[in-house]
Amino acid sequence: MKKVLSIYFIRLFFIFSIAYIAGFLLPYKGFFPYKELLNVYNLPIFIKAFANFDGLHYISIAQSGYYQYQQAFFPLYPIIIRVVAIFVGKNYLISGLLISNLSFLLACIVMYKLLHLLKYQNVPWFILLLFLFPSSFYFSTVYTESFFLLLFLLVIYLHLKKKYWISAIFSFFCVLTRLIGLFTLIFYLPFKKKQSSIVWLIIFPIFGLIIYMIYLFLTVQDPLFFLNSQPIFGAHRSTSLIFLPQVYYRYLKIFITANKDNAYFTALIEFFIFNFVFFILILDFKKRYKTNIELTLLNIFSLVNLILPTLTGTFSSIPRYAVMSLSIFFYLGELKNRSIKIIIAVLFFCLQVIMLSLFIQGYFIG
Repeated sequence: MKKVLSIYFIRLFFIFSIAYIAGFLLPYKGFFPYKELLNVYNLPIFIKAFANFDGLHYISIAQSGYYQYQQAFFPLYPIIIRVVAIFVGKNYLISGLLISNLSFLLACIVMYKLLHLLKYQNVPWFILLLFLFPSSFYFSTVYTESFFLLLFLLVIYLHLKKKYWISAIFSFFCVLTRLIGLFTLIFYLPFKKKQSSIVWLIIFPIFGLIIYMIYLFLTVQDPLFFLNSQPIFGAHRSTSLIFLPQVYYRYLKIFITANKDNAYFTALIEFFIFNFVFFILILDFKKRYKTNIELTLLNIFSLVNLILPTLTGTFSSIPRYAVMSLSIFFYLGELKNRSIKIIIAVLFFCLQVIMLSLFIQGYFIG
């Protein structure tokens, strides 16, 4: 546990150091809405940059409630930001950063306990690869990643500890944080208690989504507005289902016809990370499905987590979503060839430095 905590704080120092240095190496772009909200906070620019892009939407919602189309962002995280801000002088930026970084610290502790509960033999490699994953810096930003990770790990850990109802409560909170939280119900399907208990456990995450849909119906007369507002946040997103072959076609067209600019580089990163993670998840599924029900269920969740966003017709933001497909770290940590693991870790590290630097300087990278 002490090693995990030590690595956590080393990682935090590394993340903020890279963010500071990025300001000297890259010109600032910063083309995203609500950036004027950061002007009121008397903090260094590189600290404020951890709320770039979606982070400003969460701060805006926490501060003033939903504006038009912001209902794409689920409510629990900004509600928590608003509550914590009461204790830090109404500083919503500090509140968001505290929640995200404290959530990730607690998530690391729960993760350590979960890995030992699962009798996983490669804990150091799992933790290291998670920390080095190209988009893992989002765990320290004003995004939902770390808060959702904490809730998600608590769902699994408490379920394995047979504290089913407490686990179900956290699954309810998961879906109020991100839509993918609905699929935590996967972990209750092989439940061996009474059939009625299975139904009630599955209802918890569904009920969380229903509550938000009722709120949307009452406020904007569209219970599916969290989906129907998606095109506003991406030029290539669609409200109709777009299947994977068509997404591949779109990206191949980008690679052939688009200008070699920042958007082109972002598309390359999205394409590479999706295919790398997808390939590893397929290998992991083949390895688990006959031998380990818990890790098989986690793999199914990881696949859904990866593929669900592509149904809007794009790999946009896949680098960020992919970090929640935890099965890849189970598989990579168990690779027998140490040299391959080192190569992957170095590749992850280099990509994270690049992506973090671009993010801090206002370039969209997912």
